[in-house]
Amino acid sequence: MMLRNIKIISAVALPLVAAGCVTTDYSAVDSGFANASLKSGEATGKQTVWIQNQKQAQATRDRVKSLMAKKTIDVETAVQVALLNNKGLQASYADLGDSSADAWQTQLSVFPTFSVGLSGIGTPGLEAYRILEGAIAANILALATYDRNIKLADNRFRQAQLKAAIATISLAAETRRAWINAVAAWENVAYLNQAKNAADASSELAKKIGEAGSMPKGEQAREHVFYAELTGDTAKARLEAKLAKEELVRLMGLSGTDIDFQIPNRLPNLPKALIKRDDIEAEAIHKRMDLQVSRLELQATAKSYDLTNATRIVTDIGLVGTWEKEREREDGKILSDISKTASLEFTIPIFDSGQARLRKGELAYMRAANQLAALAVNVRSEARSAYVAYRSNYDIARHYRNNVLPLRSAIEQQSMLNYNGMITSTFELISDTRDKITSTILAVNAKRDFWLAEANLAPVIYGGSTGSGAAETEVASAAEAAPAGGH
Repeated sequence: MMLRNIKIISAVALPLVAAGCVTTDYSAVDSGFANASLKSGEATGKQTVWIQNQKQAQATRDRVKSLMAKKTIDVETAVQVALLNNKGLQASYADLGDSSADAWQTQLSVFPTFSVGLSGIGTPGLEAYRILEGAIAANILALATYDRNIKLADNRFRQAQLKAAIATISLAAETRRAWINAVAAWENVAYLNQAKNAADASSELAKKIGEAGSMPKGEQAREHVFYAELTGDTAKARLEAKLAKEELVRLMGLSGTDIDFQIPNRLPNLPKALIKRDDIEAEAIHKRMDLQVSRLELQATAKSYDLTNATRIVTDIGLVGTWEKEREREDGKILSDISKTASLEFTIPIFDSGQARLRKGELAYMRAANQLAALAVNVRSEARSAYVAYRSNYDIARHYRNNVLPLRSAIEQQSMLNYNGMITSTFELISDTRDKITSTILAVNAKRDFWLAEANLAPVIYGGSTGSGAAETEVASAAEAAPAGGH
């Protein structure tokens, strides 16, 4: 009897299972992350990990601790620590796992469902009457559209890999910019402290001369207010430097005693030569991952539209096979009977021809196509702008280094000679020293802008966050130059 039951079940289920049988690769998620890590590594030159168990977590903590053991954290170390230790990045990697799970679920959607039940009716003094029922159901529409659904799921999985790589590149670029801003901010604090000392000396001298009756009160007040304003500017610069370092700490994912690390007190010198990126526009079109995501989205929309066209009339089809076994005890004998049935259930919407859904599919495709075209235009423009900013900021920083600062040093030296020869006054000497420090701060800002522009090249070429460095540095430079302009 058991053999007969198996035959009945197999007659309905085996064709469906054979048509929809799939194999699941449990390493798909890991291989997807490996692909994402490879893509991001090309842009950042750094390693990243997806922590999924305690052993990996401990190994990562040990490596971060080793990296943070350095007395002074350079930019490359900061970026590597961020890629290993930032929990937000780890959370974004979970989307890759979700996409893989969706693809797996799509594979499993074609398997039939099986149900079995036992019912009985009993009367006092009589033997019970038992009925054993079972049913197997499969969605024929899922079988018919299986290939298309699998391609869609694979498309989404590839998109998730690219998005994981973009998130990695974005974090690396943001960390690099945060390190540059923090170091530049503390370098500015050092120079402002020098300027404040000079202003303090000028203010004190003005006070003594005023007490002797040799300086009008208006001139004294001018020197005093400059020192007071510069003291406020120095305090503000110190606050901005602390906040800039805190931004770096957040991106690196640090807390507790780990935040007591040191950063250099000045930015690196300008490179001797620029990176040649004459083909940066074509390179960005070829390598930008957000552009690849958009292309995949267009392909997915096209496949989805094709799927809508294939199912616009019959919206749901199900094949149901049932079997029933009855048992009855009568006069000491067991009587049994098995009945088998099969039915095809489907829904045809009489008043819905599917035209509305087809139109929505067409509009979705056109939307995706136009978004891809618009993104391509933006990518080209961003690449050109990034390289122009890179070259121009290099020229500006070199101008301050090669022309402005040497001239200021020459003026200061001449003022010192004139002061020693009693040709000029103390106030003229202090004023020239003060102007040199102002030019030095402008030179630091110019060097900072160059390194920020250099940090934006990778995300412009590969995709990722480029920040709003250009607008921010223009505003910052104008604000920093304002105090000097008034004196």
